Amino acid sequence: MAASAPSAQFLREPELRRGLELLYFGHSHLTRSIDRGLAAEGLGRAHHRALYFIARKPDLTVSALLALLAITKQSLGRVLTELTQRGLVEIRPGERDRRQRLLRLTESGAAMESALFDAVRERMSAAYSRAGQEAVAGYWMVLEGMIPDAERPLVEALRD
Repeated sequence: MAASAPSAQFLREPELRRGLELLYFGHSHLTRSIDRGLAAEGLGRAHHRALYFIARKPDLTVSALLALLAITKQSLGRVLTELTQRGLVEIRPGERDRRQRLLRLTESGAAMESALFDAVRERMSAAYSRAGQEAVAGYWMVLEGMIPDAERPLVEALRD
């Protein structure tokens, strides 16, 4: 399916609705590829998000993960309990502040996160290749533009 070029009046309602539809359907297909792997393990999307961000930032603190996921402590507690019981995540105290709880994937957790990412990598790589570098840069700018200024440092910290 070839994407049609947006109208020069891309801020009008029909164009905004088309963008929302494309975002919805693209995201839906992306998450379905991950959902199959999660279902095989009896896990859900919250587990995947935790695995993903812990993989991106080993020794991420529980409070930093809470901020990234924007979920309640109780919800994150359930997810982390299950992931640690399954041997996918390890939690250890901080070196300077023993009250800190640092999160790291175990070897099994890293293997699972990598397998889940592989399901997404193939689909995203194909879409990026079809769109080209300039379109990908524009897409990233649009997505970054939807992130509130107050949350951008959280996202930027993932680049390091």
